[in-house]
Amino acid sequence: MEQVHTEVRIRGIVQGVFFRKCTRDEALKLGVNGTVENMPDGSVLMHAQGKLETVQKLVEWCRTGPPKATVTAVDAKTVPISDFTGFKVLR
Repeated sequence: MEQVHTEVRIRGIVQGVFFRKCTRDEALKLGVNGTVENMPDGSVLMHAQGKLETVQKLVEWCRTGPPKATVTAVDAKTVPISDFTGFKVLR
């Protein structure tokens, strides 16, 4: 199955509402590798790598996020494959 690496910027009320932890939990459930981190501008940046179908499911999940999040925008783009092991919360 084809592997993809997608970089995703999530905007809205996405910091301080367990967005990163819930993203990691969802990624691990789907078998997606990568990272998620808070950015200084208030957004969250995620790198997701795995099977096309599962990465797409994770990106779709990000459009809503956990219950207390308010997502206003999700921008995703395909980037070159990286060497991720597991799914880590960076900052």
